[in-house]
Amino acid sequence: MLPRLLRIFSGNLNVCSRFQHVDVFNRRLSITATRKAAKLIDGKALANDIKSEVKRDIEAWMAQGNRRPKLTAVLVGDDPASQTYIKNKVKATEATGIASETIRLPPTVSQQELLKQIQCLNDDSGVDGILVQLPVPAHISERAVCNAILPQKDVDGFHVVNVGRFCTDLKSMLPATPAGVMEIIKRTGIETFGKNAVVCGRSKNVGLPLAVLLHADGIGETNASQCLL
Repeated sequence: MLPRLLRIFSGNLNVCSRFQHVDVFNRRLSITATRKAAKLIDGKALANDIKSEVKRDIEAWMAQGNRRPKLTAVLVGDDPASQTYIKNKVKATEATGIASETIRLPPTVSQQELLKQIQCLNDDSGVDGILVQLPVPAHISERAVCNAILPQKDVDGFHVVNVGRFCTDLKSMLPATPAGVMEIIKRTGIETFGKNAVVCGRSKNVGLPLAVLLHADGIGETNASQCLL
């Protein structure tokens, strides 16, 4: 059993310098038959609901005599942003009852040593999920690292098998941020069928998979396009 762990990221509002004189916070958009009032989505409340549901699922799973699921994170180097991400993921596991460990490796670790560490985790039956926090140092191939993780333990959904499966609308591990966005859309009752969706950004870890998920929204009729920022 590998429970869902969704990451919800808050965005920043950037205003172009040529519009800085406009009070964008007090300016109201006109509402017409085709432009409805904006709906404020409380991401924190949704995240708390999901954590509670996952915790209940894990308790039920363990009540059946199964062991506690375990997530192992591998952090290479001391990048501040990566350390923050790992810290938040550990907090999420604690809140949901998932066992976790963090393996910290120096930035000088060789690719061979890192791949050997990943193989050990692949072979460990007590580890259900593996993630290597990206980015990794420049001397290490990110693609080699992602593909070294067993697809069924690849909680980030970056293995080429998982990417190929979700691109063809097959069951797979999904990248967390796009999965989180789709969960928000589903839980707030936003209808995407037949709609035009614009994804701002086309990164391979967020923008691209989100566009694919929107296009294959269970029916396959949403037109999702991307813009490069």
